[in-house]
Amino acid sequence: MSDVVEKTLTALPSLLSLDSQPGSAKLSSNSKLGNLIRGITELTSKHEEEKLIQRELLLIKEQVSSPNTTMRQMKELMVRAVYCEMLGYGVSFSYIHAIKLAQQGNVREKRVGYLAVSLFLNEGHELLLLLVNTVLKDLQSTNLIEVCMALTVVSQMFPKDMIPAILPLVEEKLNHPKEIIRRKAVLALYKFYLIAPNQVQHIHNKFRKALCDKDPGVMSASLHIYLQLIQENPEGYKDLVPSFVTILKQVVGGKLPMDFNYHSVPAPWLQIHLLRILSLLGKNDQSTSEIMYEILDESLRRAEMNHNITYAILYECVKCIYTIYPKSDLLEKAAKCIGNFVLSPKINLKYLGLRALTYVVQQDPKLALQHQMTIIEYLDHPDLIIKRETLELLFRITNDQNVTVIVEKMLDFLRISEDDHTTIDLVGKVAELAEKYAPDNEWFIETMNTVFSLGGDLLQPDIPNSFLKLLSEGFDSVEEDKKLRLFAVNSYISLLQGDFSKLPQRFLQVICWVLGEYSHIREDLEADVVLRLLAKLLDMKSSSSETKCWVLMAVTKLCSGGAALTLVHDVSETYSSSLDTMLRQRAQELQILSQDSELQAKVLPQSASMEPMEVDSSLSFLDGFVSEALAAGAAPYKPPHQRQEELSRSKALNLEPYGLSLPIGMSSCSITDRQSPTLLSTSSGLSGDSADFSHKGSSTVLNLDGVKRLWGRDGYLVQKEPAEEAPRIEAASPVRSVNQPRDTDGSNSHTPTPTPTPECDQEKQQLASSLFVGLASQSSVCLMGKSEPTSQRFRRKTKASGSTEQITNPPVSSSDGADNLLCKILLDSPDLDLSSPEQTHGLPQGLPAPNGSCDAEEELADTNMKEVKTPLIRDERVTTEPSPHEDPDRPEDLCLTSHLPSDLSALSHSKITPLCSNQNLDVSACHVQKEDSVVLVVFVSNCSDSFLQQIRLQVNSEQLEVSCVCDCPSEELKSHSVAVCQYFLTVKRPSVHFDLSATVSWQLPAGLPQTAQLSYKLPLTSFIRALRLSTEEYGAMWLAYSHDTKQNLTLIDDEQDPLTATLNVLKRKLQLHVVEIIGVEGIVACCLQQDQPCLMHCRVHAGMLAVWLRSPVPDLPDCLLYYCQRALQEL
Repeated sequence: MSDVVEKTLTALPSLLSLDSQPGSAKLSSNSKLGNLIRGITELTSKHEEEKLIQRELLLIKEQVSSPNTTMRQMKELMVRAVYCEMLGYGVSFSYIHAIKLAQQGNVREKRVGYLAVSLFLNEGHELLLLLVNTVLKDLQSTNLIEVCMALTVVSQMFPKDMIPAILPLVEEKLNHPKEIIRRKAVLALYKFYLIAPNQVQHIHNKFRKALCDKDPGVMSASLHIYLQLIQENPEGYKDLVPSFVTILKQVVGGKLPMDFNYHSVPAPWLQIHLLRILSLLGKNDQSTSEIMYEILDESLRRAEMNHNITYAILYECVKCIYTIYPKSDLLEKAAKCIGNFVLSPKINLKYLGLRALTYVVQQDPKLALQHQMTIIEYLDHPDLIIKRETLELLFRITNDQNVTVIVEKMLDFLRISEDDHTTIDLVGKVAELAEKYAPDNEWFIETMNTVFSLGGDLLQPDIPNSFLKLLSEGFDSVEEDKKLRLFAVNSYISLLQGDFSKLPQRFLQVICWVLGEYSHIREDLEADVVLRLLAKLLDMKSSSSETKCWVLMAVTKLCSGGAALTLVHDVSETYSSSLDTMLRQRAQELQILSQDSELQAKVLPQSASMEPMEVDSSLSFLDGFVSEALAAGAAPYKPPHQRQEELSRSKALNLEPYGLSLPIGMSSCSITDRQSPTLLSTSSGLSGDSADFSHKGSSTVLNLDGVKRLWGRDGYLVQKEPAEEAPRIEAASPVRSVNQPRDTDGSNSHTPTPTPTPECDQEKQQLASSLFVGLASQSSVCLMGKSEPTSQRFRRKTKASGSTEQITNPPVSSSDGADNLLCKILLDSPDLDLSSPEQTHGLPQGLPAPNGSCDAEEELADTNMKEVKTPLIRDERVTTEPSPHEDPDRPEDLCLTSHLPSDLSALSHSKITPLCSNQNLDVSACHVQKEDSVVLVVFVSNCSDSFLQQIRLQVNSEQLEVSCVCDCPSEELKSHSVAVCQYFLTVKRPSVHFDLSATVSWQLPAGLPQTAQLSYKLPLTSFIRALRLSTEEYGAMWLAYSHDTKQNLTLIDDEQDPLTATLNVLKRKLQLHVVEIIGVEGIVACCLQQDQPCLMHCRVHAGMLAVWLRSPVPDLPDCLLYYCQRALQEL
């Protein structure tokens, strides 16, 4: 312990700069922090430590409150407070002083202040508002250290509502000459994207500039953002695959500076990030995957298994190889690598091998057969984590032939498991397998009974609910329904006749429901017998109030026909005076229905539990009552968010960015909600996206008296789940490389290597044959998805559905102009050296080079300014030879224009662009903007010399509602003729772009049916229409809407009236309606449909246009803000 203390005391001065003398190595003897640490280490009990810390905190509190305390003394006090906080003692009194130290001190004192603030406060803490101005000032500082400290704090914690205030400054830092500033700016933007993605949509192209930065550190930081973006939309970044492959080639080749190496492994974490990105981009895409094959082979070859970090790289390589489009030789090498992991004597490598095998086993089921005896050995492994991962592997290979053996192994593990998380996970898996692959009714009921018994009250509610729903819905066979329910009744009667005192509450609730619904199926079972058994549950002391409610409901269903009237009367009398409201209600229902058999038959008919019920979700039957109440003077209903706003309005702080706040107007407003912009005054009672407030029940507003704080120092922070990392692995391992002979030296092994030998005992051989039966003939299926080799036993009744058939393979969508910037990135040489300045000029556009410059930046800026007028996407899978330089006004398009319907020909429409072209059929499309809708017009042209038959065109979209107006002729299409299809498009959910996917099928007279996949993209601007309102109507609507967003936009430089010029540009480009302009403020309105309006309030301040958008539709303000930014940037 003394060595540890000595090292700690030696390191603290240099870390926290406590000693003013340069080169100081140890805490001085009179250092108060040193004395505190020494005093704590000399104590012998926790109680003595608490007394010492309390005395120290009292001393610190007294000194920080003294007006005579200097900044240098405050710095030492903050360090001591940080130390106490890290020990778990509250120092909330010092939070405000830490902020003051960051605001007022010199560079060293600021450093300690920022450090203390980052440790003391979280993202939701109200005191962070006091730090915003300091961060703004430091970001504009010429001192690099201050800028670095500000960016570090921004990337660690910053209020979501304050992002617009500092976003322009952080963007500027992307062009800073110092690489450390650029790197920290990228990390800050990554943090912004995680907590408020809509606010950084307009700077996605700047992420690409960071990817091609001349410093590898900046490029490496940008990969965090790209990994997140590609997880959400891999189709939009396919054009970057050559860049990522080139970067990985140079990393694997060791062409990055030595600073990036870790134990002689070149940039291992950078390799892991790139492999994860490539696996996402290459999934189900053969052309993209072919670009990756060479570098994946090289990564496997170079990652020799001689260090922990290389195991992680190999694991990611294996996952990537099995995720992308398969290649046989790579699969063989990956399988060999998995085998080396599985057969390793190191327990951590065993676990890693099982994880990899679990990941890939459904892509290659035969791989599990090669290690079946090893897996059998792992079922009896002393390490519970190995056993649990082995069961996960068996779960992935379960089929109808081995389900009984695998479920038995899982239940055996459940009986000895003491971990709640493991229990919850395994009971869910067993329930899923039982429903999917049950061999017979008896096995299914007994297995579910075991699940309910072992899972206890840890069961997720969906497991018993799904079981009861399966029983009630029934299957395709009426006879099977009756057999299953009858066996369940017999099973539960037997359980209640025995000792049921130890059965979990949820199991008892399931028993009550089943007996109440289906005990009448057993003809020899009298209702009196069931009632008496259920009454025992009421008398049991361990029965919860919820279980007793289930019992009373079951008794109510069984009391028809005068069964056990005395018992029913006693039960209802007993619980009619219960303190539990639900029990009293159930008892009253029992009492009333038991006395009226006709009413009981109508309310609770037998075998009618799943008959369709009409539910009036709008509660229209209360309209009369509401009208009468309003006429009598009752207050109208107010949504929860509006009531909360009214409560906090008088106490809320203004959360607008410093210097850009919208000031309160000349006079107060009599409206109880926030003041209307139409009165030229706004009070920002809420800031940011108030949809989060109304739907998630949390607020980013600093609420004071009368309002419950949902965030504070003791609150939790919602964070993204970190990407899955490889488990910690032992430092050394004799496991061989993929291309090296296997090392037979097992002297350093921790556990004996389970080697499958022909002398394995007969029991294990039989178990292996039972577990792995059916895998040899199982075909490859989608990775990480449950296979469907056989039909499910319990197939629920199919329900009629009027929905159109969904396209199973959505087409690949290319990006717009800015996204296609790096599409032409091809290597002139595969071995470009990042470390050589002479070779920098050979790098393609967008390629990161440590000593070169990015040639793509100017082109990127120019490309981003171009407006995409025709958002049509061509599917390369169905186009024979796409021409990148086609003339949009060629005669063919003019010819198709003549085929527009007469009612649409006079309206404005997008350019007609081909979607699919081959020797038989051409498909082109455009969209026409009508006053109240958008019409998609599809032209199907027969290019062959014969007629086409059975033409079908199906259009679908997740964000749009597509209704067919005029469909294609289904019988035949004559040679060299054109058919026109029309579809009305209506917005279901706002989005920046709307993707349409389509399938067209046709057949030649003497040929087989052919199918092609199409895709089409429309911008939100195609649906925006001007909403003409008066100022009074605008004010009333503004107060009723809850979803809003705020941002500062570029103001057009106009000498006469910048505000009018800016709004006219938005009016012209986005079809907005300018309601009124008074002085430096203006109000604008638009809508997608009549019931989807969006209002915008604008105000000129400090050379910027501060806009505030509101709408009743979630996401609409953010989407419209995106196009406002683009419209003003393109000038």
